[in-house]
This record gives sequence, structure tokens and C-alpha cells, in this order.
Amino acid sequence: MTARLHPATVLFHGAKPFPALSACEHYAGSEKLIGKALALQAELGPIFDITSDCEDGAPAGREREHASMVAALVMSGENRHGRVGARIHDVSHPHWRNDLDIIIGQAGHRLAYVVLPKPKSAEDAQMQITVLDELRERHSISRRIPVHVLIETPGALHEVWQIAALPHVESIDFGLMDFVSSHHGAIPVTAMTSPGQFEHPLIVRAKCEIAAAALANGIVPAHNVTTEIRDAAMVRDDARRARNEFGFLRMWSIHPSQILPIVEAMRPDFAEIEQAAAILIAAQDANWGPIQFDAKLHDRASYRYYWELLQRAWSTGMQLSDEARQRFFNGSNPAKSTSHSY
Repeated sequence: MTARLHPATVLFHGAKPFPALSACEHYAGSEKLIGKALALQAELGPIFDITSDCEDGAPAGREREHASMVAALVMSGENRHGRVGARIHDVSHPHWRNDLDIIIGQAGHRLAYVVLPKPKSAEDAQMQITVLDELRERHSISRRIPVHVLIETPGALHEVWQIAALPHVESIDFGLMDFVSSHHGAIPVTAMTSPGQFEHPLIVRAKCEIAAAALANGIVPAHNVTTEIRDAAMVRDDARRARNEFGFLRMWSIHPSQILPIVEAMRPDFAEIEQAAAILIAAQDANWGPIQFDAKLHDRASYRYYWELLQRAWSTGMQLSDEARQRFFNGSNPAKSTSHSY
């Protein structure tokens, strides 16, 4: 019997596969909060990533100790899924190189990604990426460490297409609060919350540019935080609007109560997932040649669409059929308590 070819090996010849990131990126700054996030991730599965914050989380004057703490947690047994990244200081801060040196030196083998905040240009981001690669070589780390870049300034937005094309970048994130603040009062404070963040023309323009640049370069656009931490319906609605109206595939969380509403809102439609699994199973049986399904012709162009859709379903903890899990995900599913079946 001929071995079944996996879609990841046959559908992207000569093209960069789209990053299979979870739909939620949870920020935590202190050792206590990072520990709580790791415990929740162990309970729910890797349906969200954890970003350990060395920028806003580090006490002034204790940046070195904070970076070492982050590195220790990345390397700890509590990091069961290997989905912990770190946000370092911005390029104007005197400690950013030390952040990278400590974290890469102590935890580079397990670090999921590095977040680069507040670049004013593509040159700023490139400078930090270059140092990251130099440190990888110095510490004998052969694996590529992905980079997420925060768009928080008008200059970075102006060069977002160049930033999205930089090496190792797998996500472009929107930093709404700092972006509004950088406009010297020209954008009202109502644009920091809903519904204003989805209506003010300058913010709408920024979100559209970020999503377009990211998707055109084959990387993930990540939406800004919602400051509301008690109203799950508002968090869910913000995530839904970000996904359906602006094309964002990932969103920040700043409180554990926000994680599940974000993941739920970012999930694909269940009926479309059922169709995607059936088409991909039939395509795999046909050795990825053209097929007819429901009286429609499908080939590798549509297979790529449905494969990425199925990956998003899997990363958000949707319960796939037994056959789809066995064929495409080694029988596993990342979620332990948030799954839904179709």
C-alpha cells in the first residue's frame, strides 16, 4: 500500500508555508502571572501562546534579573508545549541587547519567538533581527527563532510592507495604545476602545495596512488587546470583528479571562471545517491529483486553502473527526477542555 503523502509536504513546493500559530497570544509580565498562564496552558492545551514581557514587565533597574527569570521559565518543565516567547525592550532602550543575550543564551533552544516592540522603521527591526542571528551563532543555536514585530508608530506603519518581508518574521502585531498615543492627541482616546477602534479612519487604515502586508507576505496579522477584562461578550465581539472585518488571524490577551472568548471568536465555521476535512481526505486518497467533490472540481489551489483552514481549526482546539486527526495531526488535538465536535 502506497504511503499517504501529508499536505504539508506536497502543497507548498517552492513556497513558504503559512505559519500555523494559535489564535491567541497571552501577555504576562511577572513570574507569578507567567506561572499562572503556564498552568492554564497545561490545562487547556496549546490553544494560546504565552509572551513573557521583558518590556513593560521588568522593574526598572532589574532588567537583567527579569530576563533571566523569563529564560528559566521557558526552560522549565512547566513549559509543557514549547509555546512561550518573549518581548524584549525596544531598540532605543539600553537593555535590549542584554535581553536578547540572556534569553537566547539561556533558553534559545526552546524559545518559541521574540517580539520586537516600537520600531520606527524597517531598519530598526532589521537591526534587532541581525543581533538575534549573531547571538544564535554565538550560542550555537542552529534553529531559526521566529520574530514578531509590533507596529506601534507611524514610521513603522509607513514601512510595514518592508517589515513584513524581513527574515524570520512570522507575525505582524498592532499596538493600538502606543499607536494612538504617538499621534499627539490628534486621535481621540475613544479610538483605544470599541467601537471607536473599528471606526476611526486612521485606526481603520492602520489595521487594514497591517493585515494586508502580513497576509501578502505569508505571515500572521495579530490584533491589539481589548482593555475590557470583565465583559467576555465584548472581548469575543472585538475578536470577531478583527477576524471577519479586517482579516486578523490572531489577537492579544492581557487577562486569562480573555483567552477563551478570543479563541472561540477566531475559530473557523464548523460546516466549512467538515467540508475541508472531507475534501482533503479525498485529495490524499487521490495522491493530491484533481478530484470532484459535490460536483465541483478541486485541485492543489483549493487544497492549500482547505489545509490552512484545517490547521486553524486544529490550533484553536476544534474537535476534528477521528479520521482527519489520524491522517493529518497524528491523532492528536491541542485542546483538552474546549473542544467542539462536528
